[in-house]
Amino acid sequence: MSYSASNTRYYENNFKRCGKSGLDLPLITLGLWHNFGGKKVNTESKKMIFRAFDRGVTHFDLANNYGPPYGSAESNFGNIISKELKKYRDELIISTKAGYDMWPGPYGEWGSKKYLTASLDQSLKRMKLDYVDIFYSHRFDPRTPLEETADALHRAVHQGKALYVGISSYSSKQTIKMYKHLEDRGIKCLIHQPSYSMINRWIEKDLLKTLKKLGMGCIVFSPLAQGMLSDKYIKKIPKVSRANENSSLSPKLITKSYKEKIINLKKIATKRNQSVSQMALSWVLRHDEVTSALIGARTIKQLDECLDSLNNLDFSTKELKLIDKYAQEENINLWSASSKH
Repeated sequence: MSYSASNTRYYENNFKRCGKSGLDLPLITLGLWHNFGGKKVNTESKKMIFRAFDRGVTHFDLANNYGPPYGSAESNFGNIISKELKKYRDELIISTKAGYDMWPGPYGEWGSKKYLTASLDQSLKRMKLDYVDIFYSHRFDPRTPLEETADALHRAVHQGKALYVGISSYSSKQTIKMYKHLEDRGIKCLIHQPSYSMINRWIEKDLLKTLKKLGMGCIVFSPLAQGMLSDKYIKKIPKVSRANENSSLSPKLITKSYKEKIINLKKIATKRNQSVSQMALSWVLRHDEVTSALIGARTIKQLDECLDSLNNLDFSTKELKLIDKYAQEENINLWSASSKH
């Protein structure tokens, strides 16, 4: 039986305008970094995408090398789009990115026109799409002139392969430069995708102010710090967890001081009738500049828990001050090298 979307998917209307553009994005975006790879579409993954859309999540975030193996998340998503979601294409925002290693040799990563152009073509083929809604430069390339990266992004829009373009993990300084290069070419830099969470707060220094000044949107990734902003690690590292898999989250980060912070944050969350994860999502969305929070999920239960965070987005001044006592840097920004330039 083919999928039919819920008639109530827009009842909650949890959308926000993306900077000074005409585009609204859902407050929660589903990312396909983990759990959507493999040689074929996982049944649970497919159900998660359907559940997300049924609850008003119209934005799905990918990248060329999401998997594993590289490219498989896009291929699997493409199969779902072509077979189940094709009739809803005009209701969806589909994003992809290029910047990290994708194939061997000097043209398989970073920010050259050669790489970005080839990568986008491959992504469109894998996802069986004519265009993506947003195409990102996934990281700043210190060895390629920013003008060349801007040329590649402009080319994607000019050729109709992307409706909008964005950047990820760029510093405030390089964000301003990229915005100007794209403006000179007649297009806007729609959005920035930085990492941001209660224990990774680098964007508060100056990037949020820059985005507001430029009129750019902001979608924050890793708002749950890859699961660290939950109570799952308080007692021990679960078998089914990123820290146990030792992939992108090192078990060395699960320290005594970290656990103490989570215990105290949990007390605050409980008084708000939220879990730690729900409070963490509400917390990143408290900024006017933040358009959307980008989440990952292993199960529909996790997805629903994240979406239910939208039931309580308000914080008192007292709550924010108390949270600040425990919401402190944990040196977990894996993407900091890109934003140091």
